[in-house]
Amino acid sequence: MAIVRRQYLKLVVWAAALVSFVAFFSRTQAITDQEWQAYIVTNKDEMKDSRLASYRQSTYYRQSTYYRQSTYYRQSTYYSQGTYYSQSYYQSSYQTTFTDAVSVQGNLSVTGSISKGSGSFVIDHPLDPKNKLLYHSFVESPDVKNIYDGITTLDAKGETEVKLPSYFAALNKDARYQVRGVGVSQPNLHVARGVENNRFVIAGGVPHAKVSWQVTGIRHDPYILKNPIVVEKEKSDGEPVAQGSFLFPQYPSTRYPLPSDTILAWVKNLFTIEKK
Repeated sequence: MAIVRRQYLKLVVWAAALVSFVAFFSRTQAITDQEWQAYIVTNKDEMKDSRLASYRQSTYYRQSTYYRQSTYYRQSTYYSQGTYYSQSYYQSSYQTTFTDAVSVQGNLSVTGSISKGSGSFVIDHPLDPKNKLLYHSFVESPDVKNIYDGITTLDAKGETEVKLPSYFAALNKDARYQVRGVGVSQPNLHVARGVENNRFVIAGGVPHAKVSWQVTGIRHDPYILKNPIVVEKEKSDGEPVAQGSFLFPQYPSTRYPLPSDTILAWVKNLFTIEKK
């Protein structure tokens, strides 16, 4: 009889725990904008001091269906645009690091700069959109370079004036040119006059022939002058990695071999990946 009573008590305890969990989860799903804002205002000091361990580390926040799919989290005006979240002293007081892949469904705006190992666009493949994806890499340069190009038709003298965007000179300096004949050889084709008043002149071509042109410029707007891209930097605590560490230790350099301990770590990591 005592054994039956103990089993019965265990069953009651488990049932109560299950009911509490379901009630808590349902409450979490149903939280409103007003309740969330009120919670943040009331507990902002505690949230700042703890650096929101649950925000950055908890399995529930990072992996649950609520975090990844709920309309509230992804679309609410408060989360995406709220002054408190985006501008408050709390948010600017630390740097967030994501250790897993991050997917953004929608537009992403960044007011600062982006540093990356590589970059591309990806779309449904135009020739087989149901079964394939198409990737194209970004065009990279050590310069903050803008590219403008087009096709133009020469006049009866074998010349033409190309009009660039009205903001070209305000945005760019150090214009560089490429001009090529289309459909017919034009060995004397050249840039007769560089950019002036957002226009440049092509001459020396075959009358009424087509010409492909390209102009590049280096940004010199106020933002980039105050925030220039430094091409080469020493590793330090202020950079993504400090000296002696590697951004990509799993890809050792053949020209500059990695230290033995780093190679050992890379081999272990490789076997770990293969096991997965």
